[in-house]
Amino acid sequence: MSSTEVGKEDAWNLPSLLPFKVRCRQAVCEVCRPWECSAGSLPVRGWAAEAPIKMVNTGMSPITVSLIMVAGVFLARWSIPAFIRGTSYVRNDVRQAPHLIIWAVLAGCMWAVANTMTIYAIRAVGLSIAFPLWNTNSLLGIFWGFLLFNELHQAGWKRWLGVLGGAAAMCGGATLLAFASSTQASPGKAALGVIAALGAGILWGTMYIPYRKAYLTGMNPLSFITFFTVGELATMTVLALSYRGAVPLWHEIVGARTVLFWLMLGGFVWVIGDLFQQYAAKYVGISRGVPLSNTNQLWGLLWGILVFHELQGGSQRVYAEVIGGSILMALGAVAIALSSATSREHSRWQDAAEREGKRYGIADGYVRASMEGREFEGGLSRRSFVDWLLVGGVTAIFVAVAAMARLPRFDLNLTWAAAVSAAMLFLLVGCGIALWRTTRFS
Repeated sequence: MSSTEVGKEDAWNLPSLLPFKVRCRQAVCEVCRPWECSAGSLPVRGWAAEAPIKMVNTGMSPITVSLIMVAGVFLARWSIPAFIRGTSYVRNDVRQAPHLIIWAVLAGCMWAVANTMTIYAIRAVGLSIAFPLWNTNSLLGIFWGFLLFNELHQAGWKRWLGVLGGAAAMCGGATLLAFASSTQASPGKAALGVIAALGAGILWGTMYIPYRKAYLTGMNPLSFITFFTVGELATMTVLALSYRGAVPLWHEIVGARTVLFWLMLGGFVWVIGDLFQQYAAKYVGISRGVPLSNTNQLWGLLWGILVFHELQGGSQRVYAEVIGGSILMALGAVAIALSSATSREHSRWQDAAEREGKRYGIADGYVRASMEGREFEGGLSRRSFVDWLLVGGVTAIFVAVAAMARLPRFDLNLTWAAAVSAAMLFLLVGCGIALWRTTRFS
């Protein structure tokens, strides 16, 4: 039977290897998460992409630090997609689904507001209380995935138990780790701190609705993040100007020129890890991808304990909390990873994709190709002169700020730093190759 004779129902049936491919994508997207620090990591210590930021110990306002890091994020979100696929690929996605630009910008705005709320939450109630509160975004991601996008529909009680039990275990583990790594909470304004932390969790959990809506209707993650970061930078700029004022903000940035490189580098590295989260949201859904994304805290422990000596002289109770929390988070991640979508559940995802495609008038073939991880009309795009100009321009900016940078004096273990960095590079290369072979970054 030729491809043109295949009916609609058969056309939506994925190959018999689909469960294997889905598991491969899930493993690839989540194993490489050490490259990403949490969206709220600026006030939190020791996460992989925050390693450059960890070395910056100035009197800068947290809002200014966040703005500079987001500037690095902005540069990375435009240059990395241009290097991997080319900007013509972004134009093709926009032509097929122009409405998704608004969703991407909206998600970026929500991220910036939530990130700012975490700063005030930690100042008011401390990390040990704030982190578990905003970590409820995992449960909210499961809720939105089930309610809006047919995730976990017809999944069976074992997979429900795996996802919910795994998310609960990871929240418990995160709570123990937060207590172990926290300092004394700031007195006063406790109610406002709790509200800020819960608000950040709600915004981050809800932020994944635009993610999933975009990916179900065909947009490539590389295209999505280029518009997502417009919302990030615009909102963060407005917040910084409102909080600091234009002149004081400018003087603070100029005065911190020797550390600009490290802050922007932290944002750039964050984007590398975030790319894998984007593909996780596309191929394994937000009900699984969101909880699994919080395992980056385990890599933060490696940086904090082995490289930055954060728990030296700690009590037995602190070490017990660290070990217990790490085990709980690891077990929760394993439970969720083993609960990959079945073919029956995946058919419900396809129903949601069809619904979204009809709502916005998107070609059925475009939506189907995206769901199956293949190209739609024309195959791989070629990089143009504009792409190389963009990559070269971003490189020049980083070279310029690197020339002004000074290596801060910091007590760190270079041997462990090299070992953890080598492990991350190994995972990045291995998982990047596997994701390319499975999806061609589509």
